[in-house]
Amino acid sequence: MRVLVATAVPAERDAVAHAFPGTAREVRLPGAVAHRLPGGYDLLAAGVGPALAAASTAAALTAAALEGAPYDLVVSAGIAGGFAPHAPVGSLVVADEITAADLGAETADGFVPVTELGFGTVTHRPPESLVREVVSATGARAGTVLTVSTVTGTAAGAAALRDRHPHALAEAMEGFGVAEAAAAHGVPVLELRAVSNPVGPRDRAAWRIGDALTALTAGFGKLAPVLESWNAHEPPH
Repeated sequence: MRVLVATAVPAERDAVAHAFPGTAREVRLPGAVAHRLPGGYDLLAAGVGPALAAASTAAALTAAALEGAPYDLVVSAGIAGGFAPHAPVGSLVVADEITAADLGAETADGFVPVTELGFGTVTHRPPESLVREVVSATGARAGTVLTVSTVTGTAAGAAALRDRHPHALAEAMEGFGVAEAAAAHGVPVLELRAVSNPVGPRDRAAWRIGDALTALTAGFGKLAPVLESWNAHEPPH
């Protein structure tokens, strides 16, 4: 199996790399650089935000397809804010839905997602069997992971998001972009996040980025055997 793991920044990419034996080598792609590990894993620091994450992931997917060695799975990975008390700091979250939380329009009656405007999509669903196996292997909590272009910084904002998305466990900035690129290539997607801070008022002193990166490394150490045995041909949702 060939797996592309897309993170936002190099620190997240390196945390994933620490879960695997062997030394990564750089592979230059059009507009991106992947770190290739033995065993079929390519790690990509795709950039911050859904647009850059989508562009970088699409570049890697296209390059692999043109080489005649397409990826079997794309994983969006990294740290995230967690909705307390459902996803506490240090916990792992796996998305059963990857949802763009702010893709739509503000109206006098509140936010309207782009789907209700009659076009586009706001949600991608990872393969159910894979999500179940990830939960079993890693202890991650399964739920919606929201993608935002602006990180939530107030209690009111966090409450509004949970009100619109009652199954949301975490928010990050790249998952939906990665999922859009994967969907365009017909490749299944997974999102795994380690919680570094609560969603809500910004308090940098309360962030535990180091602990979250350690949890991400541990999670991928348990995830690798799952991916190696998973049937990548489950019908997409």
